Amino acid sequence: MSGDGLFVRDRLYIGGEWVLPHSGRIIQSIDPATEKVWAHVAEADEADIDAAVKAARAALSGPWSRMDPSRRGAILYRLAQLITANARQLAEIESRDNGKPVRDTFGEMQRAADWLTFFAGAADKVNGAQIPFRTDMLAYTRREPVGVVGAILPWNSPILLCCWKLGPALAAGNTMVIKPAEQTPASILEIARLAEEAGVPPGVVNVCPGYGKIAGQALASHPGVNKISFTGHHGTAIRIMKSAADNLKRCTFECGGKSPYIVFADADIDRALTVAVHSAFRSTGQSCSLASRVFVERPVYEKFAATIAERAARIRVGAPSDPKTHIGPHTSAEQLAKTQSYIQLGRESGARLLTGGGRPEGLDVGYYVQPTVFSDVDPTTRLAREEVFGPVLAIMPFDTEEEVVGLANSTDYGLVGGLFTSDLSRAHRVAARIECGLVSVNTFRPVHWMLPYGGYKLSGIGRENSMQVMDQFTETKTIVVDLSTGVPEDPFAN
Repeated sequence: MSGDGLFVRDRLYIGGEWVLPHSGRIIQSIDPATEKVWAHVAEADEADIDAAVKAARAALSGPWSRMDPSRRGAILYRLAQLITANARQLAEIESRDNGKPVRDTFGEMQRAADWLTFFAGAADKVNGAQIPFRTDMLAYTRREPVGVVGAILPWNSPILLCCWKLGPALAAGNTMVIKPAEQTPASILEIARLAEEAGVPPGVVNVCPGYGKIAGQALASHPGVNKISFTGHHGTAIRIMKSAADNLKRCTFECGGKSPYIVFADADIDRALTVAVHSAFRSTGQSCSLASRVFVERPVYEKFAATIAERAARIRVGAPSDPKTHIGPHTSAEQLAKTQSYIQLGRESGARLLTGGGRPEGLDVGYYVQPTVFSDVDPTTRLAREEVFGPVLAIMPFDTEEEVVGLANSTDYGLVGGLFTSDLSRAHRVAARIECGLVSVNTFRPVHWMLPYGGYKLSGIGRENSMQVMDQFTETKTIVVDLSTGVPEDPFAN
C-alpha cells in the first residue's frame, strides 16, 4: 500500500524481472463497491508486449523445455500450494477489483489451486503413440509444446480462469504472456509473484496488464506468439482471430452464453427451484455459464415463476467484504449500464416484472442492482436471446418437448444447458438435442477440472479443462524410422 492507502503495483513482470512499463502509464482500478480508485497498476503497451514475447521465446529454449515433465508438475503443484497459503489475501485483492463477495473469491482461490493440482499431475502424462502401419518401419508420435501462449483474461474470475489456462500450458512445456483485463489488473500480478516463488524459471510466465485495444491487440497480432487462449465477448474473439490470422496462430475461445434451463412438470420442483436461483444470480449474474433463461412446462409454470421471484427477492445484495452478502456490485459502471438497459428492454417488451429492476435500498454508491425476474418473456426478444451478464432472469412457459428444444436452441450461443425431469429416457433424448458444450440433468453447471468445457456457435472454439485440453497446448509430431536393411530400389534406375 502507498502512503495514501492505494494498492500500488507499478511494475510489469517480464523475463523474471519486475520492470517499469515502457510508457510509464498506470491503470486506475475502481472499487465497484465504492466507485473510487483503490489501486494503481502498471499499464503495458506494444513495446512491453514485444519484450514479454521475446522473453517467453527465449525461455522456450531454456531450462523449462529441458526439464523433466514430472519436475514441471512439481513446480505447478508448489504454485497451487502457495495459492492456497495466500488465499485470503488473493481473495481480498480480487474482491476489491471485481466486486465479488470475499467468501466467493476465497472459494475461487481454492478451486484455482485444485485446477493447478490436476494439471501438475498431467505434466508427465502427455504421451505419444506408436503406429504399426508397416512391419519394416517404426512410426511414433511426439507431443511437443505449441510454443508461446498468449492468455487474454476476463474480469469476472481473473485468477481462477488464469489457472484454467496456465495449468495446461505450463504442464505441456509452453511459455506464456498473460494479459489481465483492464477492469481487474491487480490480482494476476500476485500470481506472478507466487510463480516466481514456486520456482518457475524466468521468462516462462510474463504478466502485462493493459487495455485490450493496445496490449491485447499487440499480443494477438505478435508474430512470436503461437497460440491465443481468450475468455470474453465473442466480438473481441472475432477481432483476435483476424489479428491471429497473420501467422496462423492457434486460437481457443470461450465467449459467453445464454444458458437454457428446462424444467419439466415431472421434475423435483423444489430441487429445480433451488438450483435455478443459485444458477441465475450467483456472481451477480456475471458468468457466461449461468442459467439466465428458464423454460417451465405450463402446468407448473405460474407457481414456479412466483416462487423463484420470492426467493430472488430474499437474496442479500451488499458490500463484498460483508460475510452476510450473497452478491455484490457489478464489476464496472459499463456493465451496470448494460444490465440496466436490458431491464428497460424487458419492461418495454411487455414482459411481466416479478421482482427487482432497481437499485437495492440503502446502497446509494456502488454498481449495484437488485436481482430481477421477468416472466412471460417473448422468446423472440433481445432479453430472451442475448447475454445480459447481470442478475436478470427471463422465465418462459412451454407445452411440448419439441417446442422447448427449439426454444433452447434459438440463440447464437451454445455454452451450457440443463434440464430437470424424472423421465430417464427424456433426459437422454433432450440432452442430446440441446446445442451446448455442457448439458446437465437434474443439476446445473458442474464445471470441473476433469470435464471438457467450451461452447457451440458464438460461445467459442475449442475446449478447456480435462486431459482433452492438452491437445490444444501441444503439437503432434510424427516420426518414421526405416528398420529395413540393404539398399532400397532406385525408382529412377530404369
